[in-house]
Amino acid sequence: MDNRNLATTARTLMASVFIVLGLYRLLNAWSGVATPPATLAFSAVELVLGLLIASGWKLRWTAGLAALLMTVDAAMSHPFWSLAGAERGAQLLHFMKNVGLIGGLLLLIAHAGHPPRR
Repeated sequence: MDNRNLATTARTLMASVFIVLGLYRLLNAWSGVATPPATLAFSAVELVLGLLIASGWKLRWTAGLAALLMTVDAAMSHPFWSLAGAERGAQLLHFMKNVGLIGGLLLLIAHAGHPPRR
């Protein structure tokens, strides 16, 4: 696999997190699961950003917005620092997954528009 295909695959895999989770929450709400309006809005934005990142459209901007979204989500949804025991460990795991995804999105920002090295 050449670097261009590898970069496209990596970008698509990162985008899949946004696409799958955003769509999952929206479909749950559509099927009757009680969902707060803020979660619906977050999920819609998440889905759209994932599709835009997967397509490569304005990659620096969309990856930047997604990184910002993940930063806010990490801080608001996974406050491991205020928990104890197993719950702390579970939230730390989710927090760090967000941090890792933010790192990947920053790589997209850094390399968007540059031809891949051979």
